[in-house]
Amino acid sequence: MRTVVLTMKASVIEMFLVLLVTGVHSNKETSKKIKRPKFTVPQINCDVKAGKIINPEFIVKCPAGCQDPKFHVYGTDVYASYSSVCGAAVHSGVLDNSGGKILVRKVAGLSGYKGSYSNGVQSLSLPRWRESFIVLESKPKKGVTYPSALTYSSSKSPAAQAGETTKAYQRPPIPATTAQPVTLMQLLAVTVAVATPTILPRPSPSAASTTSIRRPEPVGHRSQEMDLWSTTTYTSSQNRPGADPGIQRQDPSGAAFEKPVRADVSLGRVPKEELSTQSLEPVSLGDPNCKIDLSFLIDGSTSIGKRRFRIQKQLLAGVAQALDIGPAGPLMGVVQYGDNPATHFNLKTHMNSRDLKTAIEKITQRGGLSNVGRAISFVTKNFFSKANGNRSSAPNVVVVMVDGWPTDKVEEASRLARESGINIFFITIEGAAENEKQYVVEPNFANKAVCRTNGFYSFHVQSWFGLHKTLQPLVKRVCDTDRLACSKTCLNSADIGFVIDGSSSVGTGNFRTVLQFVTNLTKEFEISDTDTRVGAVQYTYEQRLEFGFDQYSSKPDILNAIKRVGYWSGGTSTGAAINFALEQLFKKSKPNKRKLMILITDGRSYDDVRIPAMAAHLKGVITYAIGVAWAAQEELEVIATHPARDHSFFVDEFDNLYQYVPRIIQNICTEFNSQPRN
Repeated sequence: MRTVVLTMKASVIEMFLVLLVTGVHSNKETSKKIKRPKFTVPQINCDVKAGKIINPEFIVKCPAGCQDPKFHVYGTDVYASYSSVCGAAVHSGVLDNSGGKILVRKVAGLSGYKGSYSNGVQSLSLPRWRESFIVLESKPKKGVTYPSALTYSSSKSPAAQAGETTKAYQRPPIPATTAQPVTLMQLLAVTVAVATPTILPRPSPSAASTTSIRRPEPVGHRSQEMDLWSTTTYTSSQNRPGADPGIQRQDPSGAAFEKPVRADVSLGRVPKEELSTQSLEPVSLGDPNCKIDLSFLIDGSTSIGKRRFRIQKQLLAGVAQALDIGPAGPLMGVVQYGDNPATHFNLKTHMNSRDLKTAIEKITQRGGLSNVGRAISFVTKNFFSKANGNRSSAPNVVVVMVDGWPTDKVEEASRLARESGINIFFITIEGAAENEKQYVVEPNFANKAVCRTNGFYSFHVQSWFGLHKTLQPLVKRVCDTDRLACSKTCLNSADIGFVIDGSSSVGTGNFRTVLQFVTNLTKEFEISDTDTRVGAVQYTYEQRLEFGFDQYSSKPDILNAIKRVGYWSGGTSTGAAINFALEQLFKKSKPNKRKLMILITDGRSYDDVRIPAMAAHLKGVITYAIGVAWAAQEELEVIATHPARDHSFFVDEFDNLYQYVPRIIQNICTEFNSQPRN
């Protein structure tokens, strides 16, 4: 009997060794055949709208030529899903007209979308839409599975035109049977009993009930009620063989249930990639009432010490928490200065408060001197660029934190920053004691730097332990966009009225040259309904309003309107033209706008210009008078605002008008920047 048992054990061991070798060989063959699928970026056409794509977040490739106005875009920064995906990418600056890859993320709908002109694309306004999206650079997030093929909301896929197929749930391949590795100790422990086969019972039909099975619809079609979902329920004692334990849930009665998953209708199976797809968290759009582009300049000098540097970071984290960071609200970046400044992250690096706080915690101190002036110059030249996420529709704000006093001068660097439209705030902590003031490089440096010297832009904190008290007032002030006075520059805060001589002496050819001169000047300004606005009057003996300040709100529309102005021909009544412009143009100017009149004439006026010119000056209209050929120099000086040398120009020939564009712009900006800052 013992001999028989040993013989049977040897036979069983021999059988398992054969199975083991066969399984290893099978595994090797299978591993050779299975290749990890390579992620391919789907390509779409310019006319594909985001709302047609079901996927909540995806990467796509746009073709060239999507700047075309026939591909409609609605909104700015955050776009209605009725917009062209690729058109919005060009408008946002993520792509240019040559196309490329982008990351698209769906977000909640807004109650309104504001149109704007950006990067050669004029987006439109929309009162309300159910869904929005934002466009980012095509940098995948870790742990997120992006689709290689998109799922569309209709059976007729617009992507098919671009050579892409919509995402279909194909019959999964039947997996090859592979033996699991067995250890030698397990083999030696085998007895005769293991040779007896055990037949597992198949689940009875009553153990699993399948619901929501519907008639199959065309591939890519999404039902109005819900997508084709299959929900299969198993009891706790009869769980589905091979089910993913991460999907199973337990109800209070002990019965297991599974979350709904998209089903393969032909087999009743669920594709493996659907089981592993990571759910996307909702994205905050940010607070639209505080839409600013904010840069914190933090003090990383050696003298500040580790403890105070940590308190400084706590303030930044508090600001990040208080501001609802997002693409439709405030964005924030951080620059640390010491001997030299360095950017830790720019405006588009972190698009929500949580990620921003995490990044702030990781900032380490650099050390060195306290060269604040050098840091402000760096931010002015490098930080607020389109590549770093700067938005033309948002005010630029810099908050400078200084421990004690700077080791270089800040006045000149700050002046250039203010003239660039940057609103500078200063937080100074523990200023110089009486016996330390001799070491201060630039006394009263904060007042020389800030946007206005009325106390709104500066905070002085007696002790680092009181720094937290500035959090709420600081957030309130940087979000008060109506009081961010430095956002108003010489190029974005005027109502400009052109008064153009259309008399017979000008002639058709020279009149077109004058219009080109007007075009060249207009191109220098930032045009919108909230920035600089432009109107035009043409005159002879009579006057004609070509277009008013409120007629066009984008630069392309203004430039096209200038081209359409027709030559009138007649006499020269300049005085009457000035009165007409005051009544028809500047009477409708906004109170917070600088009023600029630019008059171009080629001869002496038939009527008196003194009284109309005086009326313009009394109404606060700054007048520039440009005379060509036969214009009277003394008459130009009467018309022009004082001092006449800065506001009147004489050109001998029409063809030389273009040479005066830079000088006129420079004079306009010099006058604007010389205004008092209190």
